[in-house]
Amino acid sequence: MLRLSAVLYILVATVLAGGAVTAVLAMNMMERWQIAGAFAAGCVVALPIAAILGRKMYNAMNSPSTPA
Repeated sequence: MLRLSAVLYILVATVLAGGAVTAVLAMNMMERWQIAGAFAAGCVVALPIAAILGRKMYNAMNSPSTPA
């Protein structure tokens, strides 16, 4: 499950950090600390999201399937 969460983190962090930086730049905040803060916030928020998604996907893959 850790490897699945790590791969998901790469994807989720890219989306969230990119969106946060885009939002900061759209608000005309051009200071380096503002851009870096938005990037760091996106990366931190992505941690629990990737863990929850990884757990749900891992459980769904390992649950016994119902007969058709």
